[in-house]
Amino acid sequence: MALRGVWQLKKLIVSYCDWGGSSRGIRAFMESELLTFKEKNPQLEVVTELIRGQHPHLKGFYKNKNERVVCVKNMTPEDILLYATRLRNALGRKVVKLKTRHVTKHPSVQ
Repeated sequence: MALRGVWQLKKLIVSYCDWGGSSRGIRAFMESELLTFKEKNPQLEVVTELIRGQHPHLKGFYKNKNERVVCVKNMTPEDILLYATRLRNALGRKVVKLKTRHVTKHPSVQ
């Protein structure tokens, strides 16, 4: 997601194994969907990384120095594309639990 017109995700690393069965979906994703994902997101640096013997995952690096890792083992290429777009649309902030349903900058003085 863009915060004031600036996309927050700056780098996406696609890690996979060229032999393992759990990486079958991500290998199909790289053949079919990854090129169109790169073309639709020119602001994003997409890097593929071969790691043998490990389950595949997507790792996103954000401008606020945070990173998110999503395991995509045994997923279809459509599901992997969904997770990649979720990483792209996220702001990279940590999840904060709200104490009340009503959030205000000026709490009541009563």
